[in-house]
Amino acid sequence: MNITGQIIDIRNKRIYPGRITVKGEKIVRIEKVEQADNQYILPGFVDAHVHIESSMLVPSEFARLAVVHGTVATVSDPHEIGNVLGVEGVEYMIENGNQVNFKFNFGAPSCVPATTFETAGAEITPAEVEYLLKKPEIKYLAEMMNWPGVLYNDPVVYDKLDIAKRLGKPIDGHAPGLRGEQAENYVKAGISTDHECFTKKEALDKLKHGMKIAIREGSAAKNFETLIELLNDYPDMIMFCSDDKHPDNLVEGHIDELVRRALQKNIDLFKVLQAACINPVEHYNLDVGTLNEGDFADFITLSDLEEFQVTGTFVNGQCVAQKGSSNIPRVHNSVVNNFNCDPIKEKDIQVRPTGTKVNVIEALDGQLITNCLTYNVKTDQHGYAISDLENDVLKMVVVNRYKPSKPAIAFIKNFNLKKGALASSVGHDSHNIIAVGVEDKDIVKAVNLLIEAKGGVSAVFDTESKVVPLPVAGIMSPEDGYTVAEAYSSIDKMSKGMGSTLVSPFMTLSFMALLVIPSLKLSDLGLFDGEKFEFKPLFKD
Repeated sequence: MNITGQIIDIRNKRIYPGRITVKGEKIVRIEKVEQADNQYILPGFVDAHVHIESSMLVPSEFARLAVVHGTVATVSDPHEIGNVLGVEGVEYMIENGNQVNFKFNFGAPSCVPATTFETAGAEITPAEVEYLLKKPEIKYLAEMMNWPGVLYNDPVVYDKLDIAKRLGKPIDGHAPGLRGEQAENYVKAGISTDHECFTKKEALDKLKHGMKIAIREGSAAKNFETLIELLNDYPDMIMFCSDDKHPDNLVEGHIDELVRRALQKNIDLFKVLQAACINPVEHYNLDVGTLNEGDFADFITLSDLEEFQVTGTFVNGQCVAQKGSSNIPRVHNSVVNNFNCDPIKEKDIQVRPTGTKVNVIEALDGQLITNCLTYNVKTDQHGYAISDLENDVLKMVVVNRYKPSKPAIAFIKNFNLKKGALASSVGHDSHNIIAVGVEDKDIVKAVNLLIEAKGGVSAVFDTESKVVPLPVAGIMSPEDGYTVAEAYSSIDKMSKGMGSTLVSPFMTLSFMALLVIPSLKLSDLGLFDGEKFEFKPLFKD
């Protein structure tokens, strides 16, 4: 195959008319020509940190949607399915991804379970981390979320870090808010990246110590506007990532969106493309071509540099997407799961206050971090604590989906539901069922719909209810990605019709059990202080 166009040579910062000759999977020749087709040719985009599971799609379906936007590869942390199914879940992701022409580059999950303060479905031991890191598809040790374990010399944490170092695999970080000496010591432990910076000062602190920063813009956490100016001064140290991307958002765009937005801010084209195409490949030593002779033929075409719309995507020399349509065929997607809990009743989520005030989680739109607020407790005629619509303080519930247990209760602000309830079995990191609602009867119905479906997201109010089933580990669908995206868009629209003002209510809900992000969250074992790393009373005087 021969293809001509204006070749964007990112490393040498030049654009020239050229011809690329592809034989099999590789580029065998790149030559300058006098005249070339009126299109631009450049390396494909790489998402430098993503949990495929958060798209609610299995890897083969994620790939079908992503290639349309010029993504040829991801650095994929299978941490979510690891928390549900352990090594079996990671191997499921590898096997499913291997069925399609796309480069997933999985990591070995480092923190399964994420903490000891919640119930997960599995554990991945240091020996299993080593087993995974020796697989050719496993390129790195995935995000080390247990930063206290790093700073305070937890032996199991250091076993995993030492294994990765011995095998020559990069180590991903996860250290939201870490600054100063703590950030320095975290980097000294061998951790090379972070995607959790939510201030420019924090990112600069980490860059100073040699850590690479992945600028994240996902469905829930959005740090692009805060951090993008760093690319002007640190083009070798910045990458782009989505971290978590819901299916409706993936239909709309991927890393290409970040490229367009960076260019609109007049950041140099070559710096932007270095972050989007080159830095992840070099940092993780990926088998992804970057438009050199002898490379894999992984590249994209554009009609112009203004709109920056991808017209063609090539992986291993094959055209996998063209003019907005995916050429990757659907494959058979098997179903694996770990779901074992009984339906709940209203009495299971009733709680009598032990004080006059309640500690309330404040969800922040576009952020994974939360605040801790205090409100007066509102009670019903029987003395049970209930939602307080006047102050937008709603009841939240986490139900252990791995074994029958008493649900954990908390209260949360900023969902703004005026009626009904939302529930999800996508609940980072252990993926227990998490729900928020106005009345107990609706919360119970939303939860029980998911128990019946063995996973998914649900919305309930009055006589109306919707469910998007996610039977693969309770967090993914085996169905066509575009169909899942349409179903998710419908339930998201319903949630906003119920009053929610959040950009992505279900994605925000899924992170309200993520204990490793401060400051206040809810696990199936109780309300948790993410700064002190200890449980916190729900009520106080």
